[in-house]
Amino acid sequence: MSGSQIVGASDRTPFTGPRTPLEVKLMAKGLKSVDKDTFRKLLKAAVVLLGGSEVPEDTISSLATASLTQEFLSTVYAGICTVLRCALRLPSSSLKPEIFKEDLKELKVPKEFIADFSSAAFGSKRQTLEAALVRNRSRLPTLDRFRWRLDVAISTSSLNRVLEPTISMQMTLSNGRIHNFEVPVSKFHEMRYNVAYVLKEMEDLEKRSILKIE
Repeated sequence: MSGSQIVGASDRTPFTGPRTPLEVKLMAKGLKSVDKDTFRKLLKAAVVLLGGSEVPEDTISSLATASLTQEFLSTVYAGICTVLRCALRLPSSSLKPEIFKEDLKELKVPKEFIADFSSAAFGSKRQTLEAALVRNRSRLPTLDRFRWRLDVAISTSSLNRVLEPTISMQMTLSNGRIHNFEVPVSKFHEMRYNVAYVLKEMEDLEKRSILKIE
């Protein structure tokens, strides 16, 4: 065997991740029964959906036939959407069209559909789709405003807390929710230390070459 070898799809993680999503497996199996015209209409609907626009409610039902039920087509459509999402979440510098096509072959996607998949994932609308996915992705609310003050209790029901300073904090999140809480100064310093520690660990992790994308 020669010293140089071609790395196949089995020697790396496919673009769908280490475990192939169930909807992708069902889609690959189902596409064997779908004609190209129906597939392209489903693919077009998926591109519209990922682009942030509404897909007409009768899109799937209008394609249903006696042999291709609405439930079956919905399963295929879900797999198509997942394939495109997985491809778009990776930068084009790390996922090349050739690798994408090779992975689709490994997933048992019929050959006649691979070129259309590639055109949708790497065509002229890619930047628009990427921007829409980032804009519409599920995410936790962010911190919009943070206020704090130092309080000193003159008298409380617990005598050992008299004159003990506490820090009162108020967080306003991007979704409008407000959270109020207070901690003793000692706990605040503990929290400050832990936050600084985590930030340092993240900085060290980012410096590792294995995480850098060339």
